[in-house]
Amino acid sequence: MQMLRYRLKGFETLSLQQKIYIYYLSKAAQAGRDITTDQFGKYNLKIRKVLELIYAQHANAIDNPEFQALEVYLKRIWFSNGIYHHYGCEKLQPGFSPSFFKSLLLTIPPSQLPLKAGQSVEMLYDELYPVLFDPNYLPKRVNKTDGDDLVLTSACNFYDNVTQAEVETYYQRMRRIHDEEPISYGLNSKVIKDENGRVQEVKWTSTGLYGKAIQRIILWLEKAIPYAENDQQKHVLELLITYYHTGELKLFDQFSIEWLKEQDGQVDFINGFIEVYGDPLGLKGSWEGFVSYKDEEATQRTKLISQHAQWFENHSPVDQRFKKQEVRGVTAHVVCAAMLGGDEYPASAIGINLPNAEWIRTRYGSKSVTIGNLTEAYNEVARGNGLHEEFVVDDEVLRQINLYGNLCDNLHTDLHECVGHGSGQLLPGVSGDALRAYGDTIEEARADLFALYYMADEKLVELGLLPDTTAYQAQYYTYLMNGLMTQLVRIQLGHKIEEAHMRNRALIAHWVLAHAGDAVEIVERSVAGTNEVKHYVQVNDYSKLRNLFGELLAEIQRIKSEGDFEAARNLVETYAVNIDSVLHEEVLKRYRQLDIAPYKGFINPWMKPKLDNQGNIVDIELDYTESYAHQMMRYSKESAADES
Repeated sequence: MQMLRYRLKGFETLSLQQKIYIYYLSKAAQAGRDITTDQFGKYNLKIRKVLELIYAQHANAIDNPEFQALEVYLKRIWFSNGIYHHYGCEKLQPGFSPSFFKSLLLTIPPSQLPLKAGQSVEMLYDELYPVLFDPNYLPKRVNKTDGDDLVLTSACNFYDNVTQAEVETYYQRMRRIHDEEPISYGLNSKVIKDENGRVQEVKWTSTGLYGKAIQRIILWLEKAIPYAENDQQKHVLELLITYYHTGELKLFDQFSIEWLKEQDGQVDFINGFIEVYGDPLGLKGSWEGFVSYKDEEATQRTKLISQHAQWFENHSPVDQRFKKQEVRGVTAHVVCAAMLGGDEYPASAIGINLPNAEWIRTRYGSKSVTIGNLTEAYNEVARGNGLHEEFVVDDEVLRQINLYGNLCDNLHTDLHECVGHGSGQLLPGVSGDALRAYGDTIEEARADLFALYYMADEKLVELGLLPDTTAYQAQYYTYLMNGLMTQLVRIQLGHKIEEAHMRNRALIAHWVLAHAGDAVEIVERSVAGTNEVKHYVQVNDYSKLRNLFGELLAEIQRIKSEGDFEAARNLVETYAVNIDSVLHEEVLKRYRQLDIAPYKGFINPWMKPKLDNQGNIVDIELDYTESYAHQMMRYSKESAADES
């Protein structure tokens, strides 16, 4: 893990009203942190609190190797919002012994510990022992292994005492096949079975589950309203607050539509139960918060793409039946992140496209953002790290990547978010979650393929988005290299690919390799003076690659539009899950020698209101000096204070 900082470029030029608006929205983006942590595992909050108490009380034991291991484990819990790896979903293994943990736990006053009624400290230890130290107890946060009961074998905290079949039956009864405005059933609730054996939902609302945290979010959203830039922003915030109070998903759809309509303001936000990657069934939204403001100069690039969204749709290689006849409301901006929260913190996306409801996308469009200051931070830290020098096949390809790599990466993100996710349509009667556990992977592959296909189109040169007709080759090469080889550094030897975005990249790369003939191959190179052999991706025909991306895009869109579950399962299980163990071991060895952290996250700026003598905010100061540990302990303390 490597922690980065991001700068709020141009923040000082914003008006005081905009700064205060951002400040209050940022407090709301932090306020739901404990919701995300609890969603990712029912023991997460308890374990985090216990370890934070130990960490604070025994800071003078820093020279003890076991305490150092406990500190690393706690920092990883902060990073992942719980005891499961934020990307691979496997349980984190502590580097300290049970006896060491118990000895420190017994030094904490019982009044400070999260004890249940009648529970002793010894009993708390017995409760937490298997969760922490038994690798076979609740081993994975999200399990997507074909053939398993995905609910029973996943440790995420979206279900209790129910099976996959019971959950699927419960929601099938709710759905109306011909509903033209289907709500996102299950997005904001936990499914349980009560003492009478009845399956039911428990809603996440201000008076329901997660009520205290949601009340904190509402408090900060209400404070933000007077500082909104326009009436539409105020209306959007009021709708969100009402939704948080009621839990009515029709209201969430209304909020999403009105949020889409708000285009005039410079400041924007995301706050709520949004992405469903953390649920093996793709139903439950993990809580996230995100605040941003437009980078007007960089946005010219994304505006150009969105203005030609209909052209991209019309010229797509997919069947005419699956194309939108009229692309509506596609907007895209490059933004500066101002605050990350929940499922967007500390590890964040670099591009976002919302809303997720297919019928809203079709009827009202979508809003896409590329997060420029996070991308800049990633690029800055990657400069000269040796990854491309180690894994790129030859100097000519390396030169192309050095020239155009960052430009192509940003453009690929823009195309993926703006026109990729916004393209295509479902056939009448097809449910948005018809692909079930494979839906996330198929959707990400669809957006990536759309972007890859158009990266090589002369239209991008005509629009001035690429300098020449060969620049796209840098993206084609690095995408295949990542999907076939370098993304494997994020997976432990012997494991399979689980995460949806990684599965998507593996699916595309391996499918292309299997169908490319001699256009793409993995070649061997002997290391001079040794018996060692290294493997590299070699592209012999870039034009054929584009045709293959188009062919796969057409099939992926068909699968999505028709809701062809069996075809989705076949594609994912064939190309996206399994790993060549010999190649995997080689990649890990080569990567270790580079000493690069495969995962990176961000420390938020500390926003500090500056007050006048009457207590009015006269400025928002940004502090970039706060350490990772101090920020995490501060956030936990602030949450605890709100709950008292």
